[in-house]
Amino acid sequence: MVDRNLRHTVPSCRELDAKGKDRCWYEAALRDGNPIIVYLHGSAENRAASHRLKLVKVLSDGGFHVLSVDYRGFGDSTGKPTEEGLTTDAIRVYEWTKARSGITPVCLWGHSLGTGVATNAAKVLEEKGCPADAIVLEAPFTNMWVASINYPLLKIYRNVPGFLRTFMDALRKDKIVFPNDENVKFLSSPLLILHGEDDRTVPLEYGKKLYEIAHNAYRNKERVKMVIFPPGFQHNLICKSPTLLVTVRDFLSKQWS
Repeated sequence: MVDRNLRHTVPSCRELDAKGKDRCWYEAALRDGNPIIVYLHGSAENRAASHRLKLVKVLSDGGFHVLSVDYRGFGDSTGKPTEEGLTTDAIRVYEWTKARSGITPVCLWGHSLGTGVATNAAKVLEEKGCPADAIVLEAPFTNMWVASINYPLLKIYRNVPGFLRTFMDALRKDKIVFPNDENVKFLSSPLLILHGEDDRTVPLEYGKKLYEIAHNAYRNKERVKMVIFPPGFQHNLICKSPTLLVTVRDFLSKQWS
């Protein structure tokens, strides 16, 4: 089912049932007991990028409902993409889903930039007294300032006089921070961090640092886990790993049992 900024992919075992059905059917399907993932994509393209469609297919084949979000200013959605706006979009989709899912658990899954959206949203939900049922962070950074200045294409400018100040001023003006490293200190939801060993866009060291911060902050250490994938999957292709699905299902089943 497609709405303007949301696509609902049902578990593949229900694909035949879903053909030709209306929105009411899809909403009711969220109560069928199959776990739900709200997928928050990265900064490039939109929810229809090939690697994202591959991930959705893997998760659908694994028995998950997947709600893929296009934030304001991306894909079919109108508006200007701001940190506050993207976070608001994620919270609305999560709360909309929870209101229709009954006792079925809902997981926030963020990739790259989407990890910042996910932890921002999760912190707000925590403050409301309604923690996310689980969070998966795929290729996360510590915060946008560190991630941006170390982005491969920007490194060549780091020694240009005034560049760092100009660049940071631009981020500050637009209020772009996405502070994963601060947000995880306030979370209690089960947290799974996934990172590729050969990720050159968001290097593995950032994922490791974020895991260390989260593990130190969480009272229940068993709620935080990091899985590092071997070379070959880089930044976008963990979806091709034959171990991804079992990794996610095992973690979530233990946390939700």
